[in-house]
Amino acid sequence: MPDEDALIERITGRLLREPQPFAAGAGMQPDWVPDIPHGRPPVHAAVLIALVRRPDGLAILYTERSPDLRSHSGQIAFPGGKVDPTDTGAADAALREAWEEVQLQRADARVLGYMPLYYTGTNYLITPVVAVVDPRGPFIPNPGEVRSVFEVPLGYLMTPGSFTTFSIRRNGREHSTWQIEHSGLVIWGITANLTRRFHDLALGPETG
Repeated sequence: MPDEDALIERITGRLLREPQPFAAGAGMQPDWVPDIPHGRPPVHAAVLIALVRRPDGLAILYTERSPDLRSHSGQIAFPGGKVDPTDTGAADAALREAWEEVQLQRADARVLGYMPLYYTGTNYLITPVVAVVDPRGPFIPNPGEVRSVFEVPLGYLMTPGSFTTFSIRRNGREHSTWQIEHSGLVIWGITANLTRRFHDLALGPETG
């Protein structure tokens, strides 16, 4: 495992310095294709990939969604949601949602950069925002949205075999996603796919 500051520097150097324009998503293929095409433009959204500093190293923050939510109830997710008209951009939206969901204080986060857009079969165009977080207090789940909060060490994600694949059937078709098992919880779908993209983009060793 590289030195923590060196790893943060490496990650920062591999990220986009500005969010990819939403217009760049035109013509993108979603992670799965619905049988009936969507009759509206994609919904712009942002998620926060928070690299939390802990005494034993960096860890990525995840939430377990409330079972009472209408969509994606009980699934594992990053803090995040739709980009509202009042948000100044993807980072503003991701940090606002992180505060609303788990009381992650904006002042505790330093945005390192952005990952390329991710287009979902449910018609969301997601900007992943990567930030390093030095929390001054515990994360507190909003019970209306989040059942629990947990973290997965970067060291675990960099271990061979930490990612497996998972198959799911939608509309009679089989789709494959990445899957991560940790502490009795299973991360799959969009969240696991974004984690894998972060792994491939930012966590691989230096080359050349």
